[in-house]
Amino acid sequence: MAENKDHEGVKAAGYNLAPVNARLSAGEKIALYRTMVSIRRFEERSLRAYQAKKIGGFLHLYTGQEAVAVGCCSLMGRDDHVITAYRDHGHAIAVGMDPKALMAELYGKATGCSKGKGGSMHFFDPSRHFWGGHGIVGGQVPLGAGIAYALKYQGVAGACLAFMGDGAVNQGAVHETYNLAALWQLPVVFVIENNGYSMGTSQARSSSGELSKRAEGYGMDWGICQGHDIYEVRATLDRFLTLAREGSKPSIVEIDTYRYRGHSVADPDNTYRSKAEIEEYRRTKDPIQVFAAALAAEGVLDEARAAQIDAEIRAETDRAADFAEASPFPTVADITKDVYWEEDNPDQKKSQGRIFFD
Repeated sequence: MAENKDHEGVKAAGYNLAPVNARLSAGEKIALYRTMVSIRRFEERSLRAYQAKKIGGFLHLYTGQEAVAVGCCSLMGRDDHVITAYRDHGHAIAVGMDPKALMAELYGKATGCSKGKGGSMHFFDPSRHFWGGHGIVGGQVPLGAGIAYALKYQGVAGACLAFMGDGAVNQGAVHETYNLAALWQLPVVFVIENNGYSMGTSQARSSSGELSKRAEGYGMDWGICQGHDIYEVRATLDRFLTLAREGSKPSIVEIDTYRYRGHSVADPDNTYRSKAEIEEYRRTKDPIQVFAAALAAEGVLDEARAAQIDAEIRAETDRAADFAEASPFPTVADITKDVYWEEDNPDQKKSQGRIFFD
């Protein structure tokens, strides 16, 4: 882990001195770094499994965006919730989900976090207040506002982080949700992970103006930050989460980030952007290297410790793949489970008639 002076995150931007970051212990900083590396290695291992035809369907990788999920989710309190779109692996790991259950879900196995029925786009863990993983572009945004509504209705001082990509911002349901969130003053932070390309169309060709500034049309607060610097992500989101929790005020935060792979791994990486563009971001703004360099400058992380963490995480992801490989597939009978609550709890069924038909 040699220090790369090209990485902008090492520059004295002052975000490391923001109270939410200044309070971090050395151990907590290492834990953030470890989680970022865990996401990167999980995604790389997932790609190898996909190429080996162990994973079917879509696979949307989060490589390059690690500081966004980790920075945001590291701020979650006991009563905070998260909902996101189909590029959900990073968020799932950031909230603490077990990589074995995640890999098994990718493999379509019964031991997966969604029992093998959801796949890449549908990771869930209610115990960690993580509500997916949604494949419909923008479809999770109204649900995020619904979670925030429930928190306010129940008098809980929590907030909902509702993530979306830059490709979702022009969906009608998103704007309807902005309107209701502002009208009802819901404790929700709409987080736009702007990786520059809606599938394969650049933001400049698809969306007018600054995406977060659209909040002004609804009377909401808004902000923009750089997604390669975890300190900046945490400092920015802390302010808006506080507005949501303490004042029940909705907001929009746009985080400029970048993905290294195609929209999904079935898509080419560089037909709509140059290889040089991808490599330039890797060289100057790779979020893991930016944070590693910052921690090295602080005397928190050295090359030996970074290598040890990487080796441990590689072994962990290999164990997750082994677990997925050894796990059973769902049975035919499982197709009717987890669909209707009454069918799964027949002793409490109140409705009449059949629900499933051959």
